Amino acid sequence: MIKVYLKKKEDKRIRDGHAWVYANEVERIEGTGGSGELAAVYDNGGKYIGKGFINHASKILVRIFIRDDTDYSAQLLKKRIMKADAYRKKLGYENCYRMVFAEADDLPALIIDKYADVFSIQLLSLGMDKRREDVISALVELFSPRGIYERSDAQVRKKEGLPLFKGAVYGKFDPRVVIEENGLKMVADLENGQKTGYFLDQKENRFAIRRYCKNADVLDCFCNVGGFSLCAASAGAKSVTALDISEKALADVRENAALNGLEDKIQTVCGDVFEVLRQYRRDGRKFDTVILDPPAFCKSAADVQNAYKGYKDINISGMKLVKDGGTLVTASCSHYMTATLFEKMLREAARESGVRVRISEVRTQAPDHPALLAADETTYLKLYILNIG
Repeated sequence: MIKVYLKKKEDKRIRDGHAWVYANEVERIEGTGGSGELAAVYDNGGKYIGKGFINHASKILVRIFIRDDTDYSAQLLKKRIMKADAYRKKLGYENCYRMVFAEADDLPALIIDKYADVFSIQLLSLGMDKRREDVISALVELFSPRGIYERSDAQVRKKEGLPLFKGAVYGKFDPRVVIEENGLKMVADLENGQKTGYFLDQKENRFAIRRYCKNADVLDCFCNVGGFSLCAASAGAKSVTALDISEKALADVRENAALNGLEDKIQTVCGDVFEVLRQYRRDGRKFDTVILDPPAFCKSAADVQNAYKGYKDINISGMKLVKDGGTLVTASCSHYMTATLFEKMLREAARESGVRVRISEVRTQAPDHPALLAADETTYLKLYILNIG
């Protein structure tokens, strides 16, 4: 087996539970073996830390997922999937949820999402990509799904030297799957939808905004396929305006609204959110509740400064569009935009908007997306519910 020895003082983060061993933390590598194979990691003094798949072409040299003396096997992967699913079922998840969340479930670079009776999977490292058949076999044996769709089209695969891929890998089925979330029917598009088909990490937050939407005029910005819009409408909103730049997403909003008999309550508007909100301000429009759930404005540390400006711009507009005493729901899904930085941005936006802001709730990703205490990267979603005025 390949043996990887760390430089001095580079083992603490990994011993604390972080899975990633960066190439620049390594002093030497002993033994022979190709990328994608199992490697053992030791501290500078030769003490064993753990094992993981190695990729000599990646900045993340090893992703540790074994801390004892066992080796990888298809049976080990199957047991980890069973344990991960048992945790979600204990929380009450049934129809749609994230079954495996990579490092947080001791299966680095593997994502498994359940959409009714179909699974969507992502294999984001070379080591896990080489175990594709083990993953598929485990899911078929354990759950007998109608189908499995692979969404290994995330750009991070390029850093592993892997091609992008998406397509059905088991069964014959329509990749547009009807799921149930918060008592509502939704179409999850496993082929062309966001992430593996739908933003599952916001489901509890979508339910939480209902109390702020009863008898309210609601504006849902960056609405995607309408998860927040549907929850607002079903909670008794007077009106819901679903705003997005994608006409395809808005067509999905209308389809989802019709599935739930809410088509008369939800109006869709296609346009650049930044520009539309500026126009609403010029027109003097106001809403009881404004929801801002933008895509990640920063996907690397180098993007943070520009992303900060983008978040601030959109939140100033959001605050100015909320009626006195109303609610702003605002989120960031980038871990580079830390909670501390996000709150600093909100304070500046409030000051420049000239409004008084109180925090009603601070929320994060749903518990089927658990975060590792030792890995900041796994805590990424922040959602603030703010009282304006």
